[in-house]
Amino acid sequence: GCFLLWLLPSILRARASPETRPSSPLCQQSPTKVSCKGVGLQKFPKELGQGIKYLELSNNFIQNLSGSNMPGFGQLEYLDVCFNQLESVSASALAELPRLRSLLLGSNHLDRNYLANGEAFHLLRNIEVLDLSANNLESHMASWYISNLTSLRVLDLSGNTMTKLLAGTFRSSARLRRLDLSNNYIMEIQEGAFEPLEELEVLNLALNSLHCISGFSLMQLQVLNLSHNALELFSEEEGAEPYLLRVLDLSHNRLLSFPELSRARDLTHLNLSNNLIASLLPGSPHPREFVLPYKEMQRFNRTVRPMAALTHVVHLDLSNNRLELFPFSFFHSLGSLHSLSLARNCLQDVARDPVANGTELSVRSLDLHSNALRVLPRWFFDSLPHLESMDLGSNSLQPCESRGSDQGRDLGGDSRTSAPRDTCTPFYNVPRLKHLNLSKNNISRLQPHTFHRTPLLSLDLSGNRDLSMPTGALGGLELSLQELSLRDNQMDEAALPCLGTLRVLDLSGNRLSLLPTGLSCSPLESLDLRNNNLQALGTVGSWSHSLRAVSVAGNPWSCCSLGWLD
Repeated sequence: GCFLLWLLPSILRARASPETRPSSPLCQQSPTKVSCKGVGLQKFPKELGQGIKYLELSNNFIQNLSGSNMPGFGQLEYLDVCFNQLESVSASALAELPRLRSLLLGSNHLDRNYLANGEAFHLLRNIEVLDLSANNLESHMASWYISNLTSLRVLDLSGNTMTKLLAGTFRSSARLRRLDLSNNYIMEIQEGAFEPLEELEVLNLALNSLHCISGFSLMQLQVLNLSHNALELFSEEEGAEPYLLRVLDLSHNRLLSFPELSRARDLTHLNLSNNLIASLLPGSPHPREFVLPYKEMQRFNRTVRPMAALTHVVHLDLSNNRLELFPFSFFHSLGSLHSLSLARNCLQDVARDPVANGTELSVRSLDLHSNALRVLPRWFFDSLPHLESMDLGSNSLQPCESRGSDQGRDLGGDSRTSAPRDTCTPFYNVPRLKHLNLSKNNISRLQPHTFHRTPLLSLDLSGNRDLSMPTGALGGLELSLQELSLRDNQMDEAALPCLGTLRVLDLSGNRLSLLPTGLSCSPLESLDLRNNNLQALGTVGSWSHSLRAVSVAGNPWSCCSLGWLD
Protein backbone atom coordinates (compact mmCIF):
# COMPACT_ATOMS: atom_id res chain seq x y z
CA GLY A 1 0.00 0.00 0.00
CA CYS A 2 2.81 2.45 0.86
CA PHE A 3 4.51 1.63 -2.46
CA LEU A 4 1.35 2.44 -4.41
CA LEU A 5 0.86 5.74 -2.53
CA TRP A 6 4.38 6.85 -3.43
CA LEU A 7 3.85 5.88 -7.04
CA LEU A 8 0.52 7.69 -7.33
CA PRO A 9 1.90 11.25 -7.94
CA SER A 10 4.15 9.92 -10.73
CA ILE A 11 1.25 8.08 -12.36
CA LEU A 12 -0.92 11.19 -12.21
CA ARG A 13 1.81 13.34 -13.77
CA ALA A 14 2.27 10.80 -16.57
CA ARG A 15 -1.45 10.93 -17.40
CA ALA A 16 -1.79 14.70 -17.06
CA SER A 17 -2.19 16.94 -20.06
CA PRO A 18 0.73 19.22 -21.00
CA GLU A 19 -1.11 22.18 -19.43
CA THR A 20 -1.32 20.50 -16.02
CA ARG A 21 1.15 21.89 -13.46
CA PRO A 22 3.57 19.25 -12.09
CA SER A 23 3.37 18.72 -8.35
CA SER A 24 5.68 17.91 -5.48
CA PRO A 25 4.49 14.74 -3.72
CA LEU A 26 5.12 16.08 -0.20
CA CYS A 27 3.50 19.50 -0.64
CA GLN A 28 -0.08 20.58 -0.11
CA GLN A 29 -1.34 22.31 -3.23
CA SER A 30 -4.21 24.32 -4.59
CA PRO A 31 -4.32 26.20 -7.92
CA THR A 32 -2.46 29.29 -6.60
CA LYS A 33 -1.19 28.22 -3.16
CA VAL A 34 1.46 25.64 -2.24
CA SER A 35 2.71 24.68 1.21
CA CYS A 36 5.91 22.64 1.52
CA LYS A 37 6.39 23.35 5.21
CA GLY A 38 8.75 20.95 6.99
CA VAL A 39 9.05 18.35 4.22
CA GLY A 40 12.87 18.15 4.21
CA LEU A 41 13.60 20.24 1.10
CA GLN A 42 17.25 21.11 0.49
CA LYS A 43 16.68 23.33 -2.52
CA PHE A 44 13.97 25.44 -4.10
CA PRO A 45 11.24 23.16 -5.60
CA LYS A 46 11.42 24.40 -9.19
CA GLU A 47 9.13 21.60 -10.44
CA LEU A 48 6.10 23.40 -9.03
CA GLY A 49 5.84 25.56 -12.15
CA GLN A 50 3.48 28.31 -13.29
CA GLY A 51 0.64 30.21 -11.66
CA ILE A 52 1.59 30.02 -7.97
CA LYS A 53 0.97 33.18 -5.93
CA TYR A 54 1.55 31.85 -2.39
CA LEU A 55 4.48 29.57 -1.54
CA GLU A 56 5.42 28.36 1.94
CA LEU A 57 8.84 26.69 2.33
CA SER A 58 9.46 27.21 6.06
CA ASN A 59 11.17 24.62 8.29
CA ASN A 60 13.33 23.02 5.61
CA PHE A 61 17.07 22.93 4.80
CA ILE A 62 17.34 25.36 1.87
CA GLN A 63 20.74 27.12 1.79
CA ASN A 64 20.43 29.41 -1.21
CA LEU A 65 18.02 30.98 -3.64
CA SER A 66 19.45 31.12 -7.15
CA GLY A 67 17.93 32.08 -10.48
CA SER A 68 18.49 28.64 -12.00
CA ASN A 69 16.14 27.12 -9.41
CA MET A 70 13.35 29.64 -9.84
CA PRO A 71 12.06 29.75 -13.42
CA GLY A 72 8.34 30.30 -13.94
CA PHE A 73 7.53 31.99 -10.61
CA GLY A 74 6.69 35.38 -12.10
CA GLN A 75 3.22 35.38 -10.48
CA LEU A 76 4.53 34.79 -6.92
CA GLU A 77 3.33 37.39 -4.39
CA TYR A 78 4.09 35.65 -1.05
CA LEU A 79 7.20 33.62 -0.22
CA ASP A 80 8.01 32.14 3.20
CA VAL A 81 11.50 30.65 3.65
CA CYS A 82 11.70 31.04 7.45
CA PHE A 83 13.56 28.48 9.58
CA ASN A 84 15.88 27.17 6.88
CA GLN A 85 19.67 27.42 6.49
CA LEU A 86 19.53 30.24 4.00
CA GLU A 87 22.74 32.25 3.60
CA SER A 88 22.74 33.30 -0.05
CA VAL A 89 20.11 35.11 -2.13
CA SER A 90 21.14 35.93 -5.69
CA ALA A 91 20.04 38.88 -7.78
CA SER A 92 19.03 36.54 -10.59
CA ALA A 93 16.64 34.77 -8.21
CA LEU A 94 14.91 37.94 -7.08
CA ALA A 95 14.76 39.18 -10.67
CA GLU A 96 12.43 36.22 -11.34
CA LEU A 97 9.95 37.57 -8.73
CA PRO A 98 8.73 40.95 -10.03
CA ARG A 99 5.33 40.69 -8.27
CA LEU A 100 6.62 39.63 -4.85
CA ARG A 101 4.94 41.61 -2.05
CA SER A 102 5.75 39.55 1.08
CA LEU A 103 9.12 37.92 1.76
CA LEU A 104 9.65 36.04 5.04
CA LEU A 105 13.26 35.06 5.73
CA GLY A 106 13.33 34.87 9.52
CA SER A 107 15.60 32.43 11.40
CA ASN A 108 18.26 31.90 8.74
CA HIS A 109 21.94 32.87 8.29
CA LEU A 110 21.70 36.06 6.25
CA ASP A 111 24.61 37.63 8.15
CA ARG A 112 27.08 35.49 6.18
CA ASN A 113 26.82 37.06 2.72
CA TYR A 114 25.11 40.30 3.64
CA LEU A 115 26.93 42.51 1.12
CA ALA A 116 25.97 40.42 -1.94
CA ASN A 117 22.54 39.60 -0.54
CA GLY A 118 21.83 43.26 0.21
CA GLU A 119 22.82 44.19 -3.33
CA ALA A 120 20.33 41.63 -4.63
CA PHE A 121 17.63 43.07 -2.36
CA HIS A 122 17.78 46.30 -4.33
CA LEU A 123 15.64 44.49 -6.94
CA LEU A 124 12.74 44.14 -4.46
CA ARG A 125 11.17 47.42 -5.47
CA ASN A 126 7.60 46.24 -4.80
CA ILE A 127 8.20 44.42 -1.53
CA GLU A 128 5.78 45.54 1.23
CA VAL A 129 6.32 42.94 3.98
CA LEU A 130 9.83 41.78 4.92
CA ASP A 131 10.84 39.48 7.79
CA LEU A 132 14.58 39.41 8.57
CA SER A 133 14.20 38.36 12.21
CA ALA A 134 16.72 36.10 13.95
CA ASN A 135 19.45 36.31 11.30
CA ASN A 136 22.28 37.50 13.56
CA LEU A 137 22.27 40.85 11.77
CA GLU A 138 24.30 43.71 13.18
CA SER A 139 23.15 47.31 12.82
CA HIS A 140 25.04 48.07 9.61
CA MET A 141 23.92 44.78 8.02
CA ALA A 142 20.24 45.52 8.67
CA SER A 143 20.65 49.02 7.25
CA TRP A 144 22.21 47.66 4.07
CA TYR A 145 19.47 45.08 3.49
CA ILE A 146 16.67 47.69 3.51
CA SER A 147 18.62 50.59 1.98
CA ASN A 148 16.63 50.61 -1.27
CA LEU A 149 13.23 49.17 -0.29
CA THR A 150 10.98 52.16 -0.88
CA SER A 151 7.66 50.25 -0.78
CA LEU A 152 8.10 48.62 2.64
CA ARG A 153 5.04 48.74 4.92
CA VAL A 154 5.92 46.02 7.47
CA LEU A 155 9.48 45.22 8.64
CA ASP A 156 10.57 42.66 11.24
CA LEU A 157 14.17 42.94 12.48
CA SER A 158 13.57 41.32 15.87
CA GLY A 159 15.94 38.81 17.42
CA ASN A 160 19.10 40.10 15.76
CA THR A 161 22.30 41.57 17.25
CA MET A 162 21.74 45.27 16.54
CA THR A 163 23.30 47.57 19.17
CA LYS A 164 22.27 50.96 17.76
CA LEU A 165 19.86 52.52 15.29
CA LEU A 166 21.87 54.49 12.76
CA ALA A 167 20.62 57.86 11.56
CA GLY A 168 20.15 56.73 7.96
CA THR A 169 18.76 53.24 8.52
CA PHE A 170 15.21 54.07 7.41
CA ARG A 171 16.09 56.74 4.89
CA SER A 172 14.43 54.82 2.02
CA SER A 173 11.58 53.34 4.08
CA ALA A 174 9.32 56.35 4.49
CA ARG A 175 6.15 54.27 3.96
CA LEU A 176 6.73 51.91 6.91
CA ARG A 177 3.61 51.35 9.03
CA ARG A 178 4.80 48.55 11.38
CA LEU A 179 8.36 48.09 12.65
CA ASP A 180 9.60 45.37 15.02
CA LEU A 181 13.05 45.89 16.56
CA SER A 182 12.45 43.83 19.70
CA ASN A 183 14.91 41.40 21.26
CA ASN A 184 18.10 43.07 20.05
CA TYR A 185 20.84 44.81 22.04
CA ILE A 186 19.95 48.37 21.10
CA MET A 187 21.49 50.87 23.53
CA GLU A 188 21.50 53.97 21.32
CA ILE A 189 19.09 55.59 18.88
CA GLN A 190 20.97 58.17 16.85
CA GLU A 191 19.29 61.52 16.38
CA GLY A 192 16.97 61.51 13.37
CA ALA A 193 16.86 57.72 13.05
CA PHE A 194 13.05 57.69 12.96
CA GLU A 195 12.62 61.05 11.25
CA PRO A 196 11.76 59.63 7.77
CA LEU A 197 9.01 57.38 9.22
CA GLU A 198 6.11 59.80 9.04
CA GLU A 199 3.56 56.99 8.46
CA LEU A 200 4.76 54.66 11.23
CA GLU A 201 1.86 53.42 13.41
CA VAL A 202 3.28 50.46 15.40
CA LEU A 203 6.80 50.31 16.87
CA ASN A 204 8.17 47.47 19.01
CA LEU A 205 11.43 48.16 20.86
CA ALA A 206 10.88 45.66 23.68
CA LEU A 207 13.73 43.54 25.06
CA ASN A 208 16.56 45.93 24.31
CA SER A 209 18.99 47.92 26.49
CA LEU A 210 17.64 51.46 26.23
CA HIS A 211 18.21 53.71 29.27
CA CYS A 212 16.57 56.93 28.16
CA ILE A 213 13.89 58.13 25.73
CA SER A 214 14.26 61.89 25.50
CA GLY A 215 12.37 64.13 23.11
CA PHE A 216 9.94 61.47 21.87
CA SER A 217 8.74 62.88 18.55
CA LEU A 218 6.81 60.18 16.64
CA MET A 219 3.59 62.19 16.47
CA GLN A 220 1.64 59.71 14.31
CA LEU A 221 2.60 56.55 16.25
CA GLN A 222 -0.36 54.65 17.71
CA VAL A 223 1.27 51.66 19.46
CA LEU A 224 4.67 51.75 21.20
CA ASN A 225 6.22 48.85 23.12
CA LEU A 226 9.29 49.74 25.19
CA SER A 227 8.92 46.97 27.76
CA HIS A 228 11.90 45.02 29.12
CA ASN A 229 14.50 47.73 28.70
CA ALA A 230 16.41 49.68 31.35
CA LEU A 231 14.54 52.96 31.00
CA GLU A 232 14.96 55.52 33.78
CA LEU A 233 13.46 58.38 31.78
CA PHE A 234 10.67 58.80 29.23
CA SER A 235 10.08 62.39 28.18
CA GLU A 236 8.18 64.06 25.39
CA GLU A 237 9.50 66.49 22.84
CA GLU A 238 8.70 70.07 23.75
CA GLY A 239 5.73 71.46 21.84
CA ALA A 240 1.94 71.70 21.83
CA GLU A 241 0.88 69.33 19.05
CA PRO A 242 -0.79 66.20 20.51
CA TYR A 243 0.41 62.67 19.85
CA LEU A 244 -1.82 60.00 18.30
CA LEU A 245 -0.44 57.37 20.68
CA ARG A 246 -3.10 54.94 21.95
CA VAL A 247 -1.12 52.05 23.48
CA LEU A 248 2.10 52.52 25.46
CA ASP A 249 3.94 49.68 27.21
CA LEU A 250 6.73 50.80 29.55
CA SER A 251 6.64 47.73 31.78
CA HIS A 252 9.75 46.00 33.13
CA ASN A 253 11.97 49.08 33.23
CA ARG A 254 13.55 51.25 35.94
CA LEU A 255 11.19 54.23 35.95
CA LEU A 256 11.15 56.04 39.28
CA SER A 257 8.17 58.27 38.58
CA PHE A 258 5.09 58.51 36.39
CA PRO A 259 6.24 59.40 32.83
CA GLU A 260 5.63 62.77 31.23
CA LEU A 261 2.63 62.23 28.93
CA SER A 262 0.90 65.60 28.77
CA ARG A 263 0.52 65.43 24.97
CA ALA A 264 -0.65 61.81 24.72
CA ARG A 265 -4.31 62.78 24.88
CA ASP A 266 -5.59 59.78 22.89
CA LEU A 267 -3.86 57.18 25.08
CA THR A 268 -6.20 54.31 26.06
CA HIS A 269 -3.82 51.60 27.39
CA LEU A 270 -0.83 52.36 29.60
CA ASN A 271 1.33 49.63 31.17
CA LEU A 272 3.80 50.78 33.83
CA SER A 273 4.08 47.50 35.70
CA ASN A 274 7.40 46.20 37.05
CA ASN A 275 9.13 49.53 37.54
CA LEU A 276 10.46 51.37 40.61
CA ILE A 277 7.69 53.98 41.00
CA ALA A 278 7.36 54.83 44.71
CA SER A 279 4.82 57.67 44.59
CA LEU A 280 2.19 59.13 42.28
CA LEU A 281 1.66 62.36 44.16
CA PRO A 282 2.85 65.59 42.46
CA GLY A 283 5.90 67.15 44.06
CA SER A 284 7.15 63.85 45.43
CA PRO A 285 10.92 63.86 45.85
CA HIS A 286 13.06 61.27 44.17
CA PRO A 287 14.45 58.52 46.39
CA ARG A 288 17.69 59.44 48.16
CA GLU A 289 19.74 56.97 46.20
CA PHE A 290 18.66 58.51 42.92
CA VAL A 291 20.79 61.25 41.39
CA LEU A 292 19.42 63.03 38.33
CA PRO A 293 21.62 61.59 35.55
CA TYR A 294 19.85 63.29 32.64
CA LYS A 295 19.71 67.03 32.06
CA GLU A 296 16.18 66.56 30.69
CA MET A 297 14.97 65.64 34.19
CA GLN A 298 16.01 68.98 35.62
CA ARG A 299 13.42 70.83 33.54
CA PHE A 300 10.56 68.75 34.97
CA ASN A 301 8.05 70.75 36.97
CA ARG A 302 7.22 68.25 39.68
CA THR A 303 4.05 70.14 40.64
CA VAL A 304 2.49 69.48 37.23
CA ARG A 305 0.26 66.42 37.24
CA PRO A 306 1.53 64.18 34.43
CA MET A 307 -1.82 62.41 34.04
CA ALA A 308 -3.91 65.58 33.64
CA ALA A 309 -4.33 65.01 29.89
CA LEU A 310 -4.98 61.26 30.08
CA THR A 311 -8.74 61.54 29.92
CA HIS A 312 -9.16 58.60 27.52
CA VAL A 313 -7.09 55.99 29.40
CA VAL A 314 -9.20 52.84 29.84
CA HIS A 315 -6.57 50.42 31.18
CA LEU A 316 -3.76 51.41 33.58
CA ASP A 317 -1.36 48.84 35.01
CA LEU A 318 0.88 49.96 37.90
CA SER A 319 1.44 46.52 39.38
CA ASN A 320 4.83 45.46 40.74
CA ASN A 321 6.07 48.89 41.76
CA ARG A 322 6.94 50.39 45.17
CA LEU A 323 3.79 52.35 45.96
CA GLU A 324 2.92 52.58 49.66
CA LEU A 325 -0.12 54.82 49.35
CA PHE A 326 -3.21 54.62 47.11
CA PRO A 327 -3.54 58.33 46.15
CA PHE A 328 -7.21 58.63 45.23
CA SER A 329 -6.77 62.17 43.97
CA PHE A 330 -4.24 61.03 41.35
CA PHE A 331 -6.94 59.18 39.42
CA HIS A 332 -9.61 61.90 39.49
CA SER A 333 -8.81 63.21 36.01
CA LEU A 334 -8.88 59.72 34.44
CA GLY A 335 -12.55 59.92 33.56
CA SER A 336 -12.53 56.90 31.21
CA LEU A 337 -10.55 54.52 33.44
CA HIS A 338 -12.23 51.09 33.59
CA SER A 339 -9.39 48.75 34.60
CA LEU A 340 -6.79 49.63 37.24
CA SER A 341 -4.10 47.35 38.67
CA LEU A 342 -1.98 48.23 41.68
CA ALA A 343 -1.21 44.62 42.54
CA ARG A 344 2.10 43.59 44.15
CA ASN A 345 3.01 46.97 45.55
CA CYS A 346 3.54 47.99 49.19
CA LEU A 347 0.13 49.61 49.69
CA GLN A 348 -0.80 50.10 53.33
CA ASP A 349 -3.43 52.80 53.13
CA VAL A 350 -5.67 54.83 50.84
CA ALA A 351 -5.50 58.62 50.79
CA ARG A 352 -8.37 60.95 49.91
CA ASP A 353 -7.82 64.55 48.90
CA PRO A 354 -10.11 66.70 51.10
CA VAL A 355 -10.73 69.01 48.14
CA ALA A 356 -12.00 66.06 46.07
CA ASN A 357 -14.58 64.75 48.57
CA GLY A 358 -17.49 63.16 46.74
CA THR A 359 -15.51 62.57 43.54
CA GLU A 360 -16.38 59.29 41.85
CA LEU A 361 -14.05 57.15 39.74
CA SER A 362 -15.24 55.22 36.68
CA VAL A 363 -13.20 52.09 37.53
CA ARG A 364 -14.98 48.77 36.96
CA SER A 365 -12.12 46.34 37.59
CA LEU A 366 -9.67 46.96 40.45
CA ASP A 367 -6.71 44.69 41.27
CA LEU A 368 -5.05 45.30 44.65
CA HIS A 369 -3.83 41.79 45.42
CA SER A 370 -0.51 41.15 47.19
CA ASN A 371 -0.23 44.39 49.16
CA ALA A 372 -0.31 45.20 52.88
CA LEU A 373 -3.80 46.69 53.14
CA ARG A 374 -5.49 46.35 56.53
CA VAL A 375 -8.68 48.35 55.99
CA LEU A 376 -10.64 50.02 53.18
CA PRO A 377 -13.01 52.72 54.48
CA ARG A 378 -16.65 53.14 53.48
CA TRP A 379 -15.91 56.23 51.39
CA PHE A 380 -13.55 54.14 49.24
CA PHE A 381 -16.44 52.00 47.98
CA ASP A 382 -18.80 54.98 47.72
CA SER A 383 -16.25 56.63 45.41
CA LEU A 384 -16.28 53.57 43.12
CA PRO A 385 -19.97 53.29 42.17
CA HIS A 386 -19.26 51.35 38.95
CA LEU A 387 -17.00 48.73 40.54
CA GLU A 388 -17.78 45.22 39.24
CA SER A 389 -14.64 43.18 39.93
CA MET A 390 -12.18 43.47 42.82
CA ASP A 391 -9.11 41.37 43.64
CA LEU A 392 -7.98 41.86 47.24
CA GLY A 393 -6.16 38.57 47.65
CA SER A 394 -3.04 38.38 49.84
CA ASN A 395 -3.76 41.40 52.05
CA SER A 396 -4.87 41.62 55.70
CA LEU A 397 -8.49 42.74 55.41
CA GLN A 398 -11.17 41.72 57.93
CA PRO A 399 -14.80 42.06 56.73
CA CYS A 400 -17.26 44.05 58.81
CA GLU A 401 -20.69 42.85 59.92
CA SER A 402 -23.73 44.35 58.24
CA ARG A 403 -26.08 45.14 61.10
CA GLY A 404 -29.33 44.76 59.20
CA SER A 405 -31.04 45.41 55.91
CA ASP A 406 -31.09 49.16 56.49
CA GLN A 407 -27.29 49.40 56.68
CA GLY A 408 -25.31 50.84 53.81
CA ARG A 409 -24.90 54.40 52.71
CA ASP A 410 -26.52 55.59 55.93
CA LEU A 411 -23.22 54.66 57.57
CA GLY A 412 -21.18 56.64 55.05
CA GLY A 413 -20.48 59.41 57.53
CA ASP A 414 -20.32 57.24 60.62
CA SER A 415 -16.97 57.82 62.30
CA ARG A 416 -16.95 54.21 63.44
CA THR A 417 -16.95 53.11 59.76
CA SER A 418 -14.65 55.65 58.10
CA ALA A 419 -12.22 56.63 60.84
CA PRO A 420 -8.55 55.61 60.40
CA ARG A 421 -8.79 53.43 63.53
CA ASP A 422 -11.33 51.10 61.93
CA THR A 423 -10.19 47.51 61.88
CA CYS A 424 -12.68 46.06 59.38
CA THR A 425 -13.75 46.66 55.78
CA PRO A 426 -17.44 46.98 54.81
CA PHE A 427 -18.22 44.71 51.88
CA TYR A 428 -21.97 45.19 52.20
CA ASN A 429 -24.04 47.54 50.06
CA VAL A 430 -21.70 47.64 47.07
CA PRO A 431 -24.51 47.47 44.51
CA ARG A 432 -22.58 46.63 41.32
CA LEU A 433 -19.81 44.42 42.68
CA LYS A 434 -20.04 40.98 41.09
CA HIS A 435 -16.61 39.38 41.52
CA LEU A 436 -14.62 39.53 44.77
CA ASN A 437 -11.36 37.81 45.74
CA LEU A 438 -10.54 37.77 49.47
CA SER A 439 -8.15 34.81 49.39
CA LYS A 440 -5.17 34.72 51.79
CA ASN A 441 -6.26 37.60 54.01
CA ASN A 442 -5.98 35.75 57.33
CA ILE A 443 -9.72 36.16 57.81
CA SER A 444 -10.60 34.27 60.95
CA ARG A 445 -14.36 34.77 60.99
CA LEU A 446 -17.05 35.94 58.59
CA GLN A 447 -19.65 38.08 60.32
CA PRO A 448 -23.40 37.65 59.68
CA HIS A 449 -24.59 39.25 56.44
CA THR A 450 -21.04 40.22 55.47
CA PHE A 451 -22.08 40.76 51.83
CA HIS A 452 -25.62 42.09 52.36
CA ARG A 453 -26.91 43.94 49.28
CA THR A 454 -23.75 43.16 47.32
CA PRO A 455 -24.95 40.93 44.45
CA LEU A 456 -21.81 38.80 44.04
CA LEU A 457 -21.60 36.24 41.24
CA SER A 458 -18.22 34.85 42.37
CA LEU A 459 -16.50 34.89 45.75
CA ASP A 460 -13.04 33.56 46.62
CA LEU A 461 -12.39 33.00 50.33
CA SER A 462 -9.63 30.41 49.88
CA GLY A 463 -6.41 30.31 51.90
CA ASN A 464 -7.92 31.78 55.08
CA ARG A 465 -6.78 29.16 57.58
CA ASP A 466 -9.28 28.09 60.27
CA LEU A 467 -11.97 30.33 58.78
CA SER A 468 -15.19 30.32 60.80
CA MET A 469 -18.45 30.69 58.87
CA PRO A 470 -21.44 30.95 61.19
CA THR A 471 -25.02 30.66 59.98
CA GLY A 472 -25.97 33.74 57.99
CA ALA A 473 -22.40 34.71 57.01
CA LEU A 474 -23.32 34.51 53.33
CA GLY A 475 -26.84 35.75 53.87
CA GLY A 476 -27.98 37.93 51.00
CA LEU A 477 -26.19 35.92 48.30
CA GLU A 478 -28.91 33.28 47.95
CA LEU A 479 -30.15 34.53 44.57
CA SER A 480 -26.89 35.73 42.99
CA LEU A 481 -23.79 33.67 43.92
CA GLN A 482 -22.69 31.25 41.16
CA GLU A 483 -19.08 30.41 42.12
CA LEU A 484 -17.65 29.97 45.63
CA SER A 485 -14.15 28.89 46.69
CA LEU A 486 -13.43 27.83 50.29
CA ARG A 487 -10.26 25.94 49.32
CA ASP A 488 -7.38 25.35 51.76
CA ASN A 489 -9.07 26.84 54.82
CA GLN A 490 -8.62 23.83 57.14
CA MET A 491 -12.28 24.20 58.14
CA ASP A 492 -13.98 21.54 60.26
CA GLU A 493 -17.45 22.67 59.24
CA ALA A 494 -19.12 25.24 56.99
CA ALA A 495 -22.65 26.64 57.22
CA LEU A 496 -24.08 27.68 53.88
CA PRO A 497 -27.47 29.20 53.23
CA CYS A 498 -29.72 27.95 50.45
CA LEU A 499 -27.68 29.23 47.48
CA GLY A 500 -30.16 28.73 44.68
CA THR A 501 -27.84 29.74 41.81
CA LEU A 502 -24.53 28.16 42.98
CA ARG A 503 -22.94 26.14 40.14
CA VAL A 504 -19.24 25.89 41.09
CA LEU A 505 -18.07 25.04 44.62
CA ASP A 506 -14.50 24.33 45.79
CA LEU A 507 -14.26 22.81 49.28
CA SER A 508 -10.89 21.09 48.80
CA GLY A 509 -8.11 21.25 51.39
CA ASN A 510 -10.32 21.36 54.49
CA ARG A 511 -11.18 18.92 57.31
CA LEU A 512 -14.85 18.40 56.51
CA SER A 513 -16.42 15.14 57.64
CA LEU A 514 -19.89 16.25 56.53
CA LEU A 515 -21.05 18.38 53.63
CA PRO A 516 -22.74 21.70 54.40
CA THR A 517 -26.45 21.08 54.87
CA GLY A 518 -27.58 23.91 52.59
CA LEU A 519 -26.02 22.36 49.49
CA SER A 520 -29.16 20.47 48.55
CA CYS A 521 -30.59 23.77 47.28
CA SER A 522 -27.80 24.40 44.78
CA PRO A 523 -27.82 23.31 41.10
CA LEU A 524 -24.13 22.36 41.27
CA GLU A 525 -22.24 21.61 38.06
CA SER A 526 -18.69 21.40 39.50
CA LEU A 527 -17.80 20.22 43.00
CA ASP A 528 -14.25 19.84 44.37
CA LEU A 529 -14.04 17.85 47.62
CA ARG A 530 -10.43 16.71 47.49
CA ASN A 531 -8.36 16.30 50.65
CA ASN A 532 -11.06 16.32 53.31
CA ASN A 533 -12.25 13.77 55.93
CA LEU A 534 -15.36 12.59 54.08
CA GLN A 535 -16.45 8.95 54.36
CA ALA A 536 -19.66 9.34 52.35
CA LEU A 537 -21.49 11.98 50.37
CA GLY A 538 -24.93 11.16 51.67
CA THR A 539 -27.80 12.17 49.41
CA VAL A 540 -26.83 13.72 46.08
CA GLY A 541 -30.17 13.29 44.39
CA SER A 542 -30.62 17.02 43.92
CA TRP A 543 -27.44 17.17 41.81
CA SER A 544 -27.95 14.07 39.71
CA HIS A 545 -29.02 16.05 36.64
CA SER A 546 -26.79 19.12 37.04
CA LEU A 547 -23.40 17.84 38.23
CA ARG A 548 -20.79 17.58 35.45
CA ALA A 549 -17.49 17.32 37.33
CA VAL A 550 -16.68 16.08 40.83
CA SER A 551 -13.23 15.64 42.42
CA VAL A 552 -13.11 13.34 45.45
CA ALA A 553 -9.49 12.16 45.81
CA GLY A 554 -7.76 12.29 49.19
CA ASN A 555 -10.75 11.32 51.38
CA PRO A 556 -11.09 8.25 53.66
CA TRP A 557 -14.12 6.88 51.82
CA SER A 558 -15.98 4.04 53.50
CA CYS A 559 -16.43 1.14 51.12
CA CYS A 560 -19.63 0.26 52.96
CA SER A 561 -21.21 3.62 52.15
CA LEU A 562 -20.74 4.09 48.42
CA GLY A 563 -24.37 4.13 47.44
CA TRP A 564 -24.04 7.74 46.39
CA LEU A 565 -21.97 6.60 43.38
CA ASP A 566 -25.13 5.14 41.87
